Amino acid sequence: MIEICNVSKAIDDSDILKDVSFTVNKGSITALIGPNGAGKTSLIKTITGIWLPDKGNITVDKKPVYENPEVKAKIGYVPDSNHYYDSFKVKEIINMYKYLYKDFNLKRFEELNSIFQISISKRIRELSKGNKTRLSIMLNLCIMPQVLILDEPTSGLDPVAKKQFWDVLIDEVASRQTSVIISSHNLVDIEKVCDSIVLMDRGSITYKGDLDDLKRRVKKLQIVFIGEPPEALIKSKEVCSVSKIGSIYYITVKDSSKAFEEQVRSFGITLMEEIDITLEEIFVSIYGGEGTYAISEQSITI
Repeated sequence: MIEICNVSKAIDDSDILKDVSFTVNKGSITALIGPNGAGKTSLIKTITGIWLPDKGNITVDKKPVYENPEVKAKIGYVPDSNHYYDSFKVKEIINMYKYLYKDFNLKRFEELNSIFQISISKRIRELSKGNKTRLSIMLNLCIMPQVLILDEPTSGLDPVAKKQFWDVLIDEVASRQTSVIISSHNLVDIEKVCDSIVLMDRGSITYKGDLDDLKRRVKKLQIVFIGEPPEALIKSKEVCSVSKIGSIYYITVKDSSKAFEEQVRSFGITLMEEIDITLEEIFVSIYGGEGTYAISEQSITI
């Protein structure tokens, strides 16, 4: 289990993490989501013990991570960019991992490589970005981690390789009860596999919980107004975004109440119904980019 408790971090007088707290249980997948610059990679570097937090603490099974080789040996980390020694052959990188990690499982690597098909005789510089990602995923699974941290793990993977990766990851979590944190903009796949979600913006957590709860809080309504929707409605605190196709307005709202729906009806409508909303639509609605009235200049807490 990973516990992040009241973690703050500043660099050059800029607060990049602000009182961040959440827990990842064994055998679960937590998605770390937010716009560019939200603090996701900074948090990952702190969780993996690369950076020391200014305040707060991070533990794995109640043991601190920073400068703790015993705990770090149990953490697999697949960064967004993999920087292995270019001149090394893949088999030499494998040998290095066998030397550094006492629990490295060569048989497990061979099993995974029967799926991902990386030539161990090739040098790192000869591998594509996608194959470097495959290699990093395999190596980090083969140290038999208790915790797995993944930063954009499907970057550079083709659709077949993406499916293979998700299948392997789900099997890893189910069979070994691994605790997983994934930071990714691939929200379609994240929605299918994650158990819980942490939304970040400007170094702070704006939501943490499961996806079903998030969808109860953020809803998408399709509405047909008799005239134009009033500005007071569009600018109300419940509204995240508004878009229009033909005569139908699609309004994404947070913490919608009966009072809000009654207010909408009072403006004159011929149709109002709730429709399914995806995690990607929630992300776009909250962080901006959808429709004329999308909110992009303020941090929104759900």
